[in-house]
Amino acid sequence: MKFAFTYFLLFFISLRIFSQQVTVSGKITDERNKPVPFASLYIKNTTKGTSANSEGEYNLQLMPGVYDLQYKAVGFRQESRKVDLRISQAVNIVLKTETYQLQAVTINGNGQDPAYAIIRKAIKNRKAHLNEVNAYTCGVYIKGLQKLLAAPKKFLGFDVQKAARENGLDSNRRGIVYLSESESKYSFMRPDKVHEELISSKVSGSNRAFSFNRASDMKVNFYENIQTWEGLSNRPIISPIADNALFYYNYKYIGMSVENGETIDKIQVIPKRGYDACFMGYIYILEDSWRIYGIDFYITKKQNLNLVDTLKINEQFFPVTQKAWMPSSIKFEFTGGLFGFKIGGYFISLYKDYDLEPKFSKKEFSEVMRITRGVNKKDSAFWENERPIPLTDEEKTDYKNKAVLAKKRESKAYLDSLDNVNNRFNLNKLLFRGYHHSNRYQHESYDLGSLLNIRGFNTVEGFTLNYSASYRKRIDSLNNRFLFFGAKAGYGFSDHKFTGSVTGSVPVKSFTLGFNAGSDIVDLNNTVPISPVINSLYSLFERQNYEKFYQKQYVSAFLHKRIAGGWLATAGAEWADRKWLPNASSYSFFNPGNRAYTSNNPFLPAQDVPLFNENQSFKIILRTTYDFSDKYETYPTGKRYLPSPYPTIGFNYTKGVKNLLGSDVDYDLVSADISKSDISMGVFGRTSFFIGAGKFLNNNNLFYPDYKQFAGNEVLFYKGGITSFLLLNYYTFSTHTQYIEGHLEHNFSGFILNKIPLIRKLKLQEIVDVNYLSTSELKNYAELGFGLQYLNFRLMYGTSFNSGSKTNSAFRLGLGF
Repeated sequence: MKFAFTYFLLFFISLRIFSQQVTVSGKITDERNKPVPFASLYIKNTTKGTSANSEGEYNLQLMPGVYDLQYKAVGFRQESRKVDLRISQAVNIVLKTETYQLQAVTINGNGQDPAYAIIRKAIKNRKAHLNEVNAYTCGVYIKGLQKLLAAPKKFLGFDVQKAARENGLDSNRRGIVYLSESESKYSFMRPDKVHEELISSKVSGSNRAFSFNRASDMKVNFYENIQTWEGLSNRPIISPIADNALFYYNYKYIGMSVENGETIDKIQVIPKRGYDACFMGYIYILEDSWRIYGIDFYITKKQNLNLVDTLKINEQFFPVTQKAWMPSSIKFEFTGGLFGFKIGGYFISLYKDYDLEPKFSKKEFSEVMRITRGVNKKDSAFWENERPIPLTDEEKTDYKNKAVLAKKRESKAYLDSLDNVNNRFNLNKLLFRGYHHSNRYQHESYDLGSLLNIRGFNTVEGFTLNYSASYRKRIDSLNNRFLFFGAKAGYGFSDHKFTGSVTGSVPVKSFTLGFNAGSDIVDLNNTVPISPVINSLYSLFERQNYEKFYQKQYVSAFLHKRIAGGWLATAGAEWADRKWLPNASSYSFFNPGNRAYTSNNPFLPAQDVPLFNENQSFKIILRTTYDFSDKYETYPTGKRYLPSPYPTIGFNYTKGVKNLLGSDVDYDLVSADISKSDISMGVFGRTSFFIGAGKFLNNNNLFYPDYKQFAGNEVLFYKGGITSFLLLNYYTFSTHTQYIEGHLEHNFSGFILNKIPLIRKLKLQEIVDVNYLSTSELKNYAELGFGLQYLNFRLMYGTSFNSGSKTNSAFRLGLGF
């Protein structure tokens, strides 16, 4: 009995020891005793490992046992250590600079560097390596850090010094502004299906926020011909082993080294033209298989980057099977600055536990991202155990100090004090920007419009006053849905008419119920193609009154619902009393050319003859769209459906119902449309299109406001949008029979102008615009436009044609693209 008891006691003690993890930790330095930032550590022949932090410090938790550890970093010779881990150990490593040996190779007969032969083999094998893994899952750890390196004390009246102090920065306005960590399970299936589930998330300074880190955002694949980073670069960036890479790159052979029995060639990649969207740096190629072993690239402002000045990309691979190598780590490091602000930081992702033969269900990839409640509530003990990259002292201090700030910021007292400061009434604020009052704790706010925006002028009302206010409250925190009410009131000083309306939307189960009611003076063209501000300026300064109006007293309601996935539907009804109005004012500041205002009838500009008699209308409106996609992201606040890579088709039916509530109209309009924005054309930019067609099946009785209207333009300034025309008359080509319209726009994203010195620094984008319209009244009308876009501003030169004959040409200036 004593022997048995002793045996079982020793057994349970040993089981206890071997069930506890131990830690191997230390510091990785170079030969000069300087830290090697983000060096990698992996257990030989496995995908388990970690990375050092920015100071070269690392730790890795393992079960007790004997391990063959491999330490490596780009530009350094790999070091191996065999350790017998019974208890936690410290293992410091010195990495020696890699010496690349020149092979016994000779320049070929064309005098070409031997790097070209290696690159050609890598290009030849590119597709094979791209497609060698059909699907996989893995665990991903991502750490992101952004620092403010410099900032002015004030900027455009904003107290930067105060904001910096409140957010934990030092007296020089320097420090960490964003620090986060996350763990995800990432799933991929060729060609482009992804699913990511956030397992844990930590954001310094907030107990409620979720990390911005996404494994899909960190994903780069240099086996693809191009890398597309929306927002960071207007143009896709060419891979050094793309099919056409030899047109964009020069290559220089640096040498070879041997690691784990594999020969690795180091090759410098150099853009042939400094302005091309190409990488600079080094690529490491494994001989025989001709796959990528690692990359160490960077791009700069010369490549017309947005937001940052320099971006460095470092990626390392390891073998998961004998035939498949997968990323082990990816690091983006960046610096940038603007208006005295300087920023810097990095995002690093580590990959582990690859499964190259996962079993997926068909519906699994409909959900692209899943973030559930509680993933941001993991305590410090959890992170101490799970975090693969140790925190630096600066990062520890940031977490500690901002934890106090986070707790304070979530209290009702703090939110109320913040609201008290921001809600202080200020006449200047009301005058220039409007007044915003919020209650953060109750998730509600109301807004009063700017007093400077209430005045306008048109020939129907004369000078006008229009003022608006709104109220908004979140009533469904689970699905992030809001109650909204708005109201506006107006008065015309020449026609002496008061106007007013109310609008609102209310979530009702899975529907959204909206309503509008009131009396207003509105544009005859329901697309409102000209801004009231622009019309006021042209009227007062040029004596040209382009916008035409009628009075509308109305009540309308609609229901909107997402039926399933990318299928949306809206049903609505409207009753209206409609009355044409004559001009009531002939005032203008100036009268260039002794012009006379045109009448409010666009078809008889010299006579104020009513365009239509006063009438009542009751109509039913149905619209449904489908975008062939069911992709969505799940958040604690509900689902967010993603833009579809496919075109969106839409169907519309409008029924004018005669005699209902005194309605005079009797018509049926059916229409269909198909559209898609920003279709990638690789290095040649992106394309957008819209095609629509419709027919009045019955037009027994209808009035001009019931016609099919088009977004024309007759002035220098025009409203952006894929359905806009450049030169079409605002009103005279509306139709009550049938129509077909088409719009095609291509943005070359700097493909042409980027090749011109100095001009390319402006980051201009070349635009080609083609528009087409055919109705019973207007046969084969077409427009061809060429222009330039800078940020959201666009200058176009358009020419119109009618049945092949040129009719008009003019410049146009647009905003809001």
